[in-house]
Amino acid sequence: MNNQDTEHLRHIRHARKHFIAMAGAFALGVFNENFYKSAAAMLAVAAGLTALQSWASLVFTLPFLALAPVTGWLADRFPKRSVVIGAKWMELAAMLAGAVGICLVGHSPLGWPLVFVMLLLIGTQASAFSPALNGSIPELYPEDYVPHANGVLRTVVNLGIMAGTALAGVALSAGEKQTCLIPNVPNGQLAVGCIVVVAAVVGLALSYGVVARPAAAPASKFPWEAYRKTFRDLWTMRLDPPLAVAVAATVFIFILGWVEFLVINPLGIDQYKLGKAATGGLLASQLIGIGAGGLLAARLTNRGRWFRMLLPSCALMTGALLAVAAVPHVLAFSRTAQVTALYLCIGMVGIGGGLFMVPVDSFIQVRPAADRKGSVLAAVNFVVFSGMLLGSLAALPINKYMTPTNGMGLLGISSLLVTLLLIPAVRRWGQVKPAAPMTRFHVRDPECG
Repeated sequence: MNNQDTEHLRHIRHARKHFIAMAGAFALGVFNENFYKSAAAMLAVAAGLTALQSWASLVFTLPFLALAPVTGWLADRFPKRSVVIGAKWMELAAMLAGAVGICLVGHSPLGWPLVFVMLLLIGTQASAFSPALNGSIPELYPEDYVPHANGVLRTVVNLGIMAGTALAGVALSAGEKQTCLIPNVPNGQLAVGCIVVVAAVVGLALSYGVVARPAAAPASKFPWEAYRKTFRDLWTMRLDPPLAVAVAATVFIFILGWVEFLVINPLGIDQYKLGKAATGGLLASQLIGIGAGGLLAARLTNRGRWFRMLLPSCALMTGALLAVAAVPHVLAFSRTAQVTALYLCIGMVGIGGGLFMVPVDSFIQVRPAADRKGSVLAAVNFVVFSGMLLGSLAALPINKYMTPTNGMGLLGISSLLVTLLLIPAVRRWGQVKPAAPMTRFHVRDPECG
Protein backbone atom coordinates (compact mmCIF):
# COMPACT_ATOMS: atom_id res chain seq x y z
CA MET A 1 0.00 0.00 0.00
CA ASN A 2 1.55 3.33 -1.09
CA ASN A 3 1.34 6.65 0.76
CA GLN A 4 -1.58 7.87 -1.34
CA ASP A 5 -3.64 4.79 -0.52
CA THR A 6 -2.74 5.09 3.16
CA GLU A 7 -3.84 8.73 3.25
CA HIS A 8 -7.04 7.85 1.42
CA LEU A 9 -7.86 5.15 3.98
CA ARG A 10 -7.01 7.48 6.88
CA HIS A 11 -9.35 10.11 5.46
CA ILE A 12 -12.20 7.62 5.30
CA ARG A 13 -11.61 6.31 8.82
CA HIS A 14 -11.36 9.80 10.28
CA ALA A 15 -14.72 10.72 8.75
CA ARG A 16 -16.49 7.67 10.19
CA LYS A 17 -17.63 9.20 13.50
CA HIS A 18 -19.15 12.19 11.70
CA PHE A 19 -20.85 9.89 9.22
CA ILE A 20 -22.36 7.84 12.05
CA ALA A 21 -23.81 11.02 13.57
CA MET A 22 -25.16 12.13 10.19
CA ALA A 23 -26.67 8.73 9.46
CA GLY A 24 -28.22 8.51 12.93
CA ALA A 25 -29.76 11.97 12.76
CA PHE A 26 -31.04 11.31 9.24
CA ALA A 27 -32.41 7.86 10.09
CA LEU A 28 -34.27 9.09 13.18
CA GLY A 29 -35.70 11.99 11.20
CA VAL A 30 -37.09 9.77 8.46
CA PHE A 31 -38.24 7.28 11.10
CA ASN A 32 -40.30 10.04 12.70
CA GLU A 33 -41.70 11.26 9.38
CA ASN A 34 -42.74 7.82 8.19
CA PHE A 35 -43.85 6.50 11.57
CA TYR A 36 -46.13 9.48 12.05
CA LYS A 37 -47.39 9.66 8.45
CA SER A 38 -48.10 5.92 8.41
CA ALA A 39 -49.95 6.07 11.72
CA ALA A 40 -52.04 9.03 10.56
CA ALA A 41 -52.74 7.38 7.18
CA MET A 42 -53.87 4.15 8.84
CA LEU A 43 -56.18 6.05 11.17
CA ALA A 44 -57.65 7.88 8.17
CA VAL A 45 -58.16 4.72 6.07
CA ALA A 46 -59.62 2.80 9.03
CA ALA A 47 -62.08 5.66 9.61
CA GLY A 48 -63.20 5.62 5.96
CA LEU A 49 -61.26 8.82 5.17
CA THR A 50 -58.90 7.38 2.55
CA ALA A 51 -58.72 10.64 0.60
CA LEU A 52 -57.34 12.35 3.71
CA GLN A 53 -53.98 10.59 3.31
CA SER A 54 -53.53 12.16 -0.14
CA TRP A 55 -54.31 15.64 1.21
CA ALA A 56 -51.92 15.04 4.10
CA SER A 57 -49.20 14.07 1.62
CA LEU A 58 -49.91 17.22 -0.36
CA VAL A 59 -49.51 19.41 2.74
CA PHE A 60 -46.23 17.66 3.57
CA THR A 61 -44.79 18.34 0.10
CA LEU A 62 -45.82 22.01 -0.20
CA PRO A 63 -42.85 23.39 1.85
CA PHE A 64 -40.42 21.65 -0.50
CA LEU A 65 -41.90 23.69 -3.35
CA ALA A 66 -42.30 27.00 -1.54
CA LEU A 67 -38.91 26.93 0.20
CA ALA A 68 -36.65 25.11 -2.27
CA PRO A 69 -34.65 28.21 -3.36
CA VAL A 70 -34.29 29.45 0.24
CA THR A 71 -33.12 26.11 1.62
CA GLY A 72 -30.59 25.81 -1.20
CA TRP A 73 -29.26 29.24 -0.32
CA LEU A 74 -29.09 28.27 3.37
CA ALA A 75 -27.00 25.19 2.53
CA ASP A 76 -24.52 27.33 0.56
CA ARG A 77 -24.55 30.51 2.66
CA PHE A 78 -24.13 28.95 6.12
CA PRO A 79 -22.19 25.96 7.44
CA LYS A 80 -24.24 22.89 6.64
CA ARG A 81 -23.86 21.62 10.21
CA SER A 82 -25.66 24.71 11.53
CA VAL A 83 -28.51 24.23 9.06
CA VAL A 84 -28.86 20.56 10.03
CA ILE A 85 -28.99 21.39 13.76
CA GLY A 86 -31.55 24.16 13.21
CA ALA A 87 -33.72 21.79 11.19
CA LYS A 88 -33.61 19.19 13.97
CA TRP A 89 -34.81 21.79 16.50
CA MET A 90 -37.75 22.51 14.19
CA GLU A 91 -38.44 18.77 13.98
CA LEU A 92 -38.77 18.63 17.77
CA ALA A 93 -41.29 21.49 17.71
CA ALA A 94 -43.25 19.74 14.94
CA MET A 95 -43.33 16.45 16.81
CA LEU A 96 -44.62 18.11 19.98
CA ALA A 97 -47.56 19.52 18.00
CA GLY A 98 -48.03 16.22 16.21
CA ALA A 99 -48.03 14.22 19.44
CA VAL A 100 -50.91 16.29 20.78
CA GLY A 101 -52.77 16.04 17.47
CA ILE A 102 -52.51 12.25 17.12
CA CYS A 103 -53.80 11.82 20.68
CA LEU A 104 -56.85 13.96 19.92
CA VAL A 105 -57.79 12.26 16.61
CA GLY A 106 -61.15 10.53 16.92
CA HIS A 107 -62.52 12.43 19.88
CA SER A 108 -61.71 16.11 19.33
CA PRO A 109 -62.18 18.43 16.33
CA LEU A 110 -58.64 19.73 16.98
CA GLY A 111 -57.05 16.34 16.22
CA TRP A 112 -56.76 16.38 12.42
CA PRO A 113 -55.96 20.13 12.19
CA LEU A 114 -53.00 19.62 14.56
CA VAL A 115 -51.89 16.61 12.51
CA PHE A 116 -51.85 18.82 9.41
CA VAL A 117 -49.95 21.56 11.27
CA MET A 118 -47.35 18.97 12.23
CA LEU A 119 -47.04 17.74 8.63
CA LEU A 120 -46.54 21.30 7.40
CA LEU A 121 -43.81 21.92 10.01
CA ILE A 122 -42.04 18.63 9.39
CA GLY A 123 -42.10 19.27 5.65
CA THR A 124 -40.55 22.70 6.27
CA GLN A 125 -37.71 21.31 8.38
CA ALA A 126 -37.09 18.41 6.00
CA SER A 127 -36.80 20.82 3.06
CA ALA A 128 -33.95 22.58 4.87
CA PHE A 129 -32.37 19.41 6.27
CA SER A 130 -32.06 17.49 2.99
CA PRO A 131 -29.85 19.83 0.87
CA ALA A 132 -27.60 20.56 3.85
CA LEU A 133 -27.02 16.93 4.86
CA ASN A 134 -26.75 15.53 1.33
CA GLY A 135 -24.35 18.32 0.42
CA SER A 136 -22.20 17.36 3.44
CA ILE A 137 -21.39 13.89 2.12
CA PRO A 138 -19.04 15.06 -0.69
CA GLU A 139 -17.41 17.39 1.88
CA LEU A 140 -16.83 14.47 4.24
CA TYR A 141 -15.48 11.75 1.90
CA PRO A 142 -13.23 11.51 -1.19
CA GLU A 143 -15.23 11.63 -4.40
CA ASP A 144 -14.65 7.99 -5.30
CA TYR A 145 -16.06 6.92 -1.91
CA VAL A 146 -19.28 8.94 -2.21
CA PRO A 147 -21.32 6.18 -3.96
CA HIS A 148 -20.32 3.68 -1.26
CA ALA A 149 -21.19 6.18 1.49
CA ASN A 150 -24.53 6.82 -0.18
CA GLY A 151 -25.21 3.10 -0.37
CA VAL A 152 -24.54 2.70 3.35
CA LEU A 153 -26.50 5.86 4.20
CA ARG A 154 -29.41 4.74 2.04
CA THR A 155 -29.45 1.40 3.85
CA VAL A 156 -29.37 3.01 7.31
CA VAL A 157 -32.01 5.55 6.34
CA ASN A 158 -34.21 2.86 4.84
CA LEU A 159 -33.92 0.90 8.07
CA GLY A 160 -35.29 4.01 9.77
CA ILE A 161 -38.09 4.31 7.22
CA MET A 162 -38.78 0.58 7.47
CA ALA A 163 -38.91 0.69 11.26
CA GLY A 164 -41.24 3.71 11.11
CA THR A 165 -43.68 2.19 8.65
CA ALA A 166 -43.62 -1.26 10.23
CA LEU A 167 -43.96 -0.07 13.83
CA ALA A 168 -46.75 2.44 13.14
CA GLY A 169 -49.37 -0.29 12.87
CA VAL A 170 -47.88 -2.17 15.83
CA ALA A 171 -47.93 0.96 17.99
CA LEU A 172 -51.52 1.78 17.03
CA SER A 173 -52.56 -1.76 17.94
CA ALA A 174 -50.89 -1.62 21.36
CA GLY A 175 -53.24 -1.87 24.33
CA GLU A 176 -56.39 -1.89 22.18
CA LYS A 177 -58.39 -3.91 24.72
CA GLN A 178 -56.93 -2.25 27.80
CA THR A 179 -58.13 0.75 29.76
CA CYS A 180 -56.88 4.06 28.35
CA LEU A 181 -54.00 5.51 30.35
CA ILE A 182 -55.39 8.96 29.50
CA PRO A 183 -59.21 9.21 29.31
CA ASN A 184 -60.56 9.18 25.73
CA VAL A 185 -57.04 8.74 24.26
CA PRO A 186 -56.45 5.24 22.82
CA ASN A 187 -53.23 3.75 24.17
CA GLY A 188 -51.94 3.17 20.64
CA GLN A 189 -52.27 6.83 19.69
CA LEU A 190 -50.63 7.83 22.98
CA ALA A 191 -47.73 5.49 22.19
CA VAL A 192 -47.28 7.11 18.76
CA GLY A 193 -47.14 10.59 20.34
CA CYS A 194 -44.55 9.58 22.94
CA ILE A 195 -42.32 7.75 20.45
CA VAL A 196 -42.06 10.64 17.97
CA VAL A 197 -41.04 13.11 20.69
CA VAL A 198 -38.36 10.79 22.09
CA ALA A 199 -36.96 10.09 18.61
CA ALA A 200 -36.84 13.83 17.85
CA VAL A 201 -34.83 14.51 21.03
CA VAL A 202 -32.30 11.75 20.26
CA GLY A 203 -31.97 12.89 16.63
CA LEU A 204 -31.33 16.45 17.78
CA ALA A 205 -28.53 15.27 20.06
CA LEU A 206 -26.90 13.29 17.22
CA SER A 207 -27.05 16.26 14.84
CA TYR A 208 -24.38 18.02 16.89
CA GLY A 209 -21.91 15.38 15.65
CA VAL A 210 -22.31 16.37 11.98
CA VAL A 211 -18.99 17.41 10.39
CA ALA A 212 -18.18 21.11 10.70
CA ARG A 213 -17.02 22.78 7.49
CA PRO A 214 -17.00 26.44 6.41
CA ALA A 215 -19.85 27.70 4.30
CA ALA A 216 -19.39 26.90 0.61
CA ALA A 217 -20.55 30.36 -0.56
CA PRO A 218 -20.59 32.71 2.47
CA ALA A 219 -20.97 35.80 0.30
CA SER A 220 -24.06 34.61 -1.55
CA LYS A 221 -27.02 36.95 -1.26
CA PHE A 222 -30.53 36.02 -0.20
CA PRO A 223 -32.43 34.76 -3.26
CA TRP A 224 -35.12 37.43 -3.48
CA GLU A 225 -35.84 36.20 -6.98
CA ALA A 226 -36.31 32.77 -5.48
CA TYR A 227 -38.45 30.97 -8.01
CA ARG A 228 -36.71 32.62 -10.93
CA LYS A 229 -33.40 31.35 -9.56
CA THR A 230 -34.75 27.83 -9.08
CA PHE A 231 -36.18 27.70 -12.58
CA ARG A 232 -32.92 29.13 -13.92
CA ASP A 233 -30.96 26.38 -12.15
CA LEU A 234 -33.29 23.79 -13.64
CA TRP A 235 -33.10 25.36 -17.09
CA THR A 236 -29.29 25.44 -16.88
CA MET A 237 -29.25 21.67 -16.42
CA ARG A 238 -30.05 21.30 -20.13
CA LEU A 239 -26.37 22.19 -20.72
CA ASP A 240 -25.48 18.96 -18.95
CA PRO A 241 -27.69 16.24 -20.51
CA PRO A 242 -26.54 13.40 -18.20
CA LEU A 243 -27.46 15.49 -15.14
CA ALA A 244 -30.82 16.41 -16.72
CA VAL A 245 -31.60 12.74 -17.39
CA ALA A 246 -30.56 11.83 -13.83
CA VAL A 247 -32.91 14.45 -12.41
CA ALA A 248 -35.77 13.29 -14.64
CA ALA A 249 -35.14 9.71 -13.52
CA THR A 250 -35.20 10.82 -9.87
CA VAL A 251 -38.54 12.58 -10.38
CA PHE A 252 -39.99 9.42 -11.89
CA ILE A 253 -38.89 7.11 -9.08
CA PHE A 254 -40.20 9.43 -6.37
CA ILE A 255 -43.59 9.85 -8.07
CA LEU A 256 -43.86 6.09 -8.46
CA GLY A 257 -42.91 5.43 -4.85
CA TRP A 258 -45.19 8.16 -3.49
CA VAL A 259 -48.29 6.93 -5.31
CA GLU A 260 -47.46 3.35 -4.34
CA PHE A 261 -47.22 4.38 -0.67
CA LEU A 262 -50.69 5.91 -0.88
CA VAL A 263 -52.07 2.72 -2.49
CA ILE A 264 -50.48 0.18 -0.11
CA ASN A 265 -52.52 1.23 2.94
CA PRO A 266 -55.88 0.63 1.17
CA LEU A 267 -54.42 -2.57 -0.29
CA GLY A 268 -53.73 -3.99 3.17
CA ILE A 269 -56.54 -2.47 5.22
CA ASP A 270 -59.45 -2.37 2.73
CA GLN A 271 -58.81 -4.97 0.01
CA TYR A 272 -57.13 -7.73 2.02
CA LYS A 273 -58.32 -6.82 5.56
CA LEU A 274 -54.83 -7.44 6.98
CA GLY A 275 -55.07 -4.99 9.88
CA LYS A 276 -52.75 -2.11 10.72
CA ALA A 277 -49.73 -4.13 11.85
CA ALA A 278 -49.64 -6.45 8.81
CA THR A 279 -50.23 -3.50 6.46
CA GLY A 280 -47.19 -1.84 7.99
CA GLY A 281 -45.36 -5.06 7.17
CA LEU A 282 -46.20 -4.62 3.48
CA LEU A 283 -44.51 -1.24 3.52
CA ALA A 284 -41.60 -2.67 5.49
CA SER A 285 -41.07 -5.46 2.92
CA GLN A 286 -40.62 -2.85 0.22
CA LEU A 287 -38.17 -0.87 2.33
CA ILE A 288 -36.14 -4.00 3.09
CA GLY A 289 -35.93 -4.45 -0.66
CA ILE A 290 -34.81 -0.84 -1.14
CA GLY A 291 -32.03 -1.34 1.40
CA ALA A 292 -30.90 -4.56 -0.26
CA GLY A 293 -31.03 -2.93 -3.68
CA GLY A 294 -29.04 0.04 -2.40
CA LEU A 295 -26.25 -2.17 -1.06
CA LEU A 296 -26.20 -4.14 -4.30
CA ALA A 297 -26.06 -0.93 -6.33
CA ALA A 298 -23.08 0.32 -4.30
CA ARG A 299 -21.19 -2.83 -5.34
CA LEU A 300 -22.28 -2.91 -8.97
CA THR A 301 -21.91 0.77 -9.84
CA ASN A 302 -18.57 1.75 -11.33
CA ARG A 303 -17.50 5.24 -12.27
CA GLY A 304 -18.69 5.89 -15.79
CA ARG A 305 -21.27 3.07 -15.72
CA TRP A 306 -23.94 4.40 -13.37
CA PHE A 307 -26.55 4.70 -16.15
CA ARG A 308 -26.26 0.96 -16.75
CA MET A 309 -28.35 0.31 -13.62
CA LEU A 310 -31.43 2.18 -14.85
CA LEU A 311 -32.90 -0.28 -17.33
CA PRO A 312 -32.48 -3.48 -15.24
CA SER A 313 -33.92 -1.77 -12.16
CA CYS A 314 -36.86 -0.34 -14.13
CA ALA A 315 -37.55 -3.76 -15.65
CA LEU A 316 -37.56 -5.33 -12.18
CA MET A 317 -39.97 -2.72 -10.80
CA THR A 318 -42.25 -3.03 -13.83
CA GLY A 319 -42.47 -6.82 -13.59
CA ALA A 320 -43.08 -6.78 -9.83
CA LEU A 321 -45.83 -4.15 -10.03
CA LEU A 322 -47.62 -6.04 -12.80
CA ALA A 323 -47.29 -9.21 -10.73
CA VAL A 324 -49.06 -7.49 -7.81
CA ALA A 325 -51.96 -6.70 -10.14
CA ALA A 326 -52.09 -10.35 -11.26
CA VAL A 327 -52.10 -11.87 -7.73
CA PRO A 328 -55.90 -11.67 -7.09
CA HIS A 329 -56.56 -13.36 -10.44
CA VAL A 330 -54.48 -16.47 -9.74
CA LEU A 331 -57.30 -18.79 -8.71
CA ALA A 332 -54.93 -21.51 -7.57
CA PHE A 333 -53.65 -19.23 -4.80
CA SER A 334 -55.24 -19.42 -1.38
CA ARG A 335 -55.63 -16.19 0.55
CA THR A 336 -52.44 -16.97 2.48
CA ALA A 337 -50.58 -17.62 -0.77
CA GLN A 338 -51.87 -14.34 -2.21
CA VAL A 339 -50.72 -12.34 0.80
CA THR A 340 -47.31 -14.05 0.70
CA ALA A 341 -47.02 -13.24 -3.00
CA LEU A 342 -47.90 -9.61 -2.28
CA TYR A 343 -45.12 -9.37 0.28
CA LEU A 344 -42.60 -10.89 -2.13
CA CYS A 345 -43.65 -8.78 -5.13
CA ILE A 346 -43.65 -5.53 -3.17
CA GLY A 347 -40.20 -6.46 -1.81
CA MET A 348 -38.99 -6.91 -5.40
CA VAL A 349 -40.33 -3.45 -6.26
CA GLY A 350 -38.14 -2.18 -3.42
CA ILE A 351 -35.03 -3.95 -4.70
CA GLY A 352 -35.55 -2.34 -8.09
CA GLY A 353 -36.01 1.05 -6.44
CA GLY A 354 -32.79 0.69 -4.44
CA LEU A 355 -30.82 -0.33 -7.53
CA PHE A 356 -32.24 2.74 -9.26
CA MET A 357 -31.81 5.40 -6.58
CA VAL A 358 -28.28 4.95 -5.22
CA PRO A 359 -26.30 5.48 -8.45
CA VAL A 360 -28.61 8.29 -9.57
CA ASP A 361 -28.42 10.09 -6.21
CA SER A 362 -24.63 9.73 -6.13
CA PHE A 363 -24.28 11.20 -9.62
CA ILE A 364 -26.47 14.19 -8.75
CA GLN A 365 -24.48 14.84 -5.55
CA VAL A 366 -21.03 14.93 -7.15
CA ARG A 367 -21.88 16.34 -10.58
CA PRO A 368 -22.48 20.05 -9.70
CA ALA A 369 -19.64 22.46 -8.94
CA ALA A 370 -18.88 22.84 -5.22
CA ASP A 371 -20.20 26.40 -4.87
CA ARG A 372 -23.43 25.48 -6.68
CA LYS A 373 -24.12 22.14 -5.03
CA GLY A 374 -26.65 23.37 -2.47
CA SER A 375 -28.61 25.37 -5.04
CA VAL A 376 -28.68 22.52 -7.52
CA LEU A 377 -29.77 19.99 -4.89
CA ALA A 378 -32.52 22.35 -3.74
CA ALA A 379 -33.68 22.81 -7.34
CA VAL A 380 -33.76 19.04 -7.71
CA ASN A 381 -35.83 18.84 -4.52
CA PHE A 382 -38.22 21.40 -5.98
CA VAL A 383 -38.90 19.43 -9.14
CA VAL A 384 -39.01 16.10 -7.26
CA PHE A 385 -41.59 17.35 -4.81
CA SER A 386 -43.57 19.01 -7.58
CA GLY A 387 -43.86 15.54 -9.04
CA MET A 388 -44.77 14.07 -5.67
CA LEU A 389 -47.50 16.68 -5.25
CA LEU A 390 -48.94 15.58 -8.58
CA GLY A 391 -48.58 12.00 -7.35
CA SER A 392 -50.66 12.82 -4.27
CA LEU A 393 -53.41 14.14 -6.53
CA ALA A 394 -53.11 11.17 -8.90
CA ALA A 395 -53.62 8.76 -5.99
CA LEU A 396 -57.08 10.25 -5.29
CA PRO A 397 -58.82 8.83 -8.41
CA ILE A 398 -56.77 5.61 -8.24
CA ASN A 399 -57.95 4.90 -4.70
CA LYS A 400 -61.50 6.03 -5.49
CA TYR A 401 -62.17 4.23 -8.77
CA MET A 402 -59.74 1.28 -8.83
CA THR A 403 -58.96 -1.63 -6.58
CA PRO A 404 -55.47 -1.21 -5.02
CA THR A 405 -54.03 -4.15 -6.96
CA ASN A 406 -55.29 -2.68 -10.25
CA GLY A 407 -53.74 0.62 -9.16
CA MET A 408 -50.41 -1.19 -8.79
CA GLY A 409 -50.87 -2.55 -12.30
CA LEU A 410 -51.35 0.98 -13.61
CA LEU A 411 -48.09 1.99 -11.93
CA GLY A 412 -46.41 -0.99 -13.59
CA ILE A 413 -47.58 0.17 -17.02
CA SER A 414 -46.27 3.67 -16.26
CA SER A 415 -42.92 2.18 -15.24
CA LEU A 416 -42.78 0.23 -18.51
CA LEU A 417 -43.36 3.41 -20.55
CA VAL A 418 -40.61 5.27 -18.66
CA THR A 419 -38.25 2.34 -19.17
CA LEU A 420 -38.78 2.56 -22.92
CA LEU A 421 -38.12 6.32 -22.83
CA LEU A 422 -34.86 5.82 -20.92
CA ILE A 423 -33.36 3.44 -23.49
CA PRO A 424 -32.03 6.19 -25.84
CA ALA A 425 -30.55 8.12 -22.90
CA VAL A 426 -28.77 5.04 -21.55
CA ARG A 427 -27.30 4.29 -24.97
CA ARG A 428 -25.98 7.83 -25.31
CA TRP A 429 -24.78 8.61 -21.79
CA GLY A 430 -23.98 5.17 -20.42
CA GLN A 431 -20.25 5.92 -20.05
CA VAL A 432 -20.43 9.43 -18.57
CA LYS A 433 -18.40 9.80 -15.37
CA PRO A 434 -19.27 11.95 -12.35
CA ALA A 435 -15.88 13.70 -12.36
CA ALA A 436 -15.25 16.26 -15.10
CA PRO A 437 -13.87 19.78 -15.62
CA MET A 438 -15.62 22.54 -13.64
CA THR A 439 -17.86 25.07 -15.34
CA ARG A 440 -19.77 28.00 -13.95
CA PHE A 441 -22.88 25.96 -13.26
CA HIS A 442 -21.98 22.30 -13.13
CA VAL A 443 -19.15 19.82 -13.24
CA ARG A 444 -19.56 18.20 -16.64
CA ASP A 445 -17.78 16.57 -19.53
CA PRO A 446 -16.80 18.85 -22.44
CA GLU A 447 -18.92 16.73 -24.77
CA CYS A 448 -22.06 17.71 -22.86
CA GLY A 449 -22.26 21.08 -24.60
